[in-house]
Amino acid sequence: GDLAAAADLAKANGCYSCHSAAEKIVGPAFVSVADKYASDKDAVASLAQSIQMGSKGKWGRAAMPAHPSLSAGDVKLLAAWVLATRP
Repeated sequence: GDLAAAADLAKANGCYSCHSAAEKIVGPAFVSVADKYASDKDAVASLAQSIQMGSKGKWGRAAMPAHPSLSAGDVKLLAAWVLATRP
C-alpha cells in the first residue's frame, strides 16, 4: 500500500523527470541514493529535508529543486520509499 502510494506520489510530483530506479538521469538513480545513505541512521530525515527544501552539490552540479508544497508526511514517505530501493 505505502510503496504504491509513494510511487504514485513520485510520479505526480515529477520525481521521474530527473530520477529513475536504476539509472542516473539528471539526478542520481534511487538505488544510488539508497546505497549512499545505507549506513546513515538519520537517512529518512536527511533525505526528507532534501526533498522538501531542495539541495545542491550532493550529487554534482545539478541542484535538486525544493518541493515546498508537499506535506511532511509525503516527503517522509518518499524518502523511506527511495531508501527502500534495492538493485
